[in-house]
Amino acid sequence: MNAQSELTFEVVPSGSLAASSRQEIIDLCSAAYEEDFLYYLDLLPNPVHLLARHSGTLVSHAAWVTRWLQIEEDRILRTAYVEAVATAPKHQRRGYASAVMQRLTRCLDGFEIGALSPSDVRFYERLGWELWRGPLAARAKEGLLPTPGEEVMIYRLSGTPALDLNALLTVEWREGEVW
Repeated sequence: MNAQSELTFEVVPSGSLAASSRQEIIDLCSAAYEEDFLYYLDLLPNPVHLLARHSGTLVSHAAWVTRWLQIEEDRILRTAYVEAVATAPKHQRRGYASAVMQRLTRCLDGFEIGALSPSDVRFYERLGWELWRGPLAARAKEGLLPTPGEEVMIYRLSGTPALDLNALLTVEWREGEVW
């Protein structure tokens, strides 16, 4: 039996997250990202958390929030925007993050597309995510704000329309990291 098969998963909306689980997420993400994750977690609007435990210990995590992507002038797509993909440092390189991401994509009913800002493009590509090749921008009151230094990947879901990965992709402005 491999380590991935010993994982248990739990999907928890932020409103149902116990204080102890929230602290576990903050501790895990702070260790994985090597920075205090409390501020960042507080910026996420109503995330849904996917917790992966091994023998009762939280070893990996991902979350998604609802965002609104638009391709060129087409309709706005209800997007599951993935955040805080992390594995505890002492549990890395065991396939836990891959297992979390594979499970996560099966939890996105009701969304038209998945998206994320990758830390490692190759990791996500092997899981079916595609790098957006076109320009990126944020939709703000002032108009479109180009975000040329950013990378975004998308995941096609059953409701995803035909896509031109070279077209302009925009997202609503938000505090903190736009993408």
